Amino acid sequence: MGMLWPGFLLLLALIPLAIWGYVWMLRRRRRFTVRYSSLSLVREALVGQSQIRRHLPFALFILAIISLIIALGRPVTAVGVPSSRATIILALDVSRSMCSTDIPPNRLAAAEDAALSFIQRQQSSTQIGLVGFAGFAQLLVPPTNDPELLEEAIANLTTGRRTAIGSAILESLDAIAEIDGTIAPSVRSPNGVTPSVSPSDTPEDYVPSIIVLLTDGASNAGPWPLEAAQQAAERGVRVYTIGFGTAQGGVMNCGPQYGIDPFSSGSPQFGMGSFGGGGGMGVVPPRH
Repeated sequence: MGMLWPGFLLLLALIPLAIWGYVWMLRRRRRFTVRYSSLSLVREALVGQSQIRRHLPFALFILAIISLIIALGRPVTAVGVPSSRATIILALDVSRSMCSTDIPPNRLAAAEDAALSFIQRQQSSTQIGLVGFAGFAQLLVPPTNDPELLEEAIANLTTGRRTAIGSAILESLDAIAEIDGTIAPSVRSPNGVTPSVSPSDTPEDYVPSIIVLLTDGASNAGPWPLEAAQQAAERGVRVYTIGFGTAQGGVMNCGPQYGIDPFSSGSPQFGMGSFGGGGGMGVVPPRH
């Protein structure tokens, strides 16, 4: 802790002088005592008064003066706070189930509108990245302050087979780790299990970076979402989920807007990469 105006602290030298003056006044009073023939009569006439109550007002006065002098010196201290340059990763589900029309015009269009609205409301200092996922996840736009780049990527999304929510979370973690050296990248293994980080690497508090996951909630590929979310929690990264869909579901209708017929056998693509095969995609009621 430091002082902006340390010169005012010199006034603390007056405190000992004030105490000395108080003691001198108490001793001076004793010289003007009145003699009585019997002190017992005086003691009976006086109300009992303790020494603490007698000197308490002066002690409080001294404490108030000391506090005032310290306040005049304007004490300051440096405190570390999270940076306002937060990093947000939007993980957008582009699986074929997102073409369901139970939310008009379909779930994917509603998710894109929500993502665009979210991007437009953010401050210019906020870095936003975009991850698209179906059978696997891919970073489409690294964290950036350019909203036009994000809007263009969202407008060019196409659908793919399956839904890998766990992969989306891990890919988002890796995107955050690329620009934040305090966050460890995700840990993956060939058998699909996502091991945890060591306790020594776990932060004491949440970091400014977050992941916003937009999906219909039916994960059927990749790592288990809870294991991936556990890795995010161990790194202090919060994950917010936004679900799209109703319990009744609806007819899937991707149409030409997303560049693929939902029942074709071709290899679907989205953004700048393609999804692998892995079988067809049935209509699965969303889980919330």
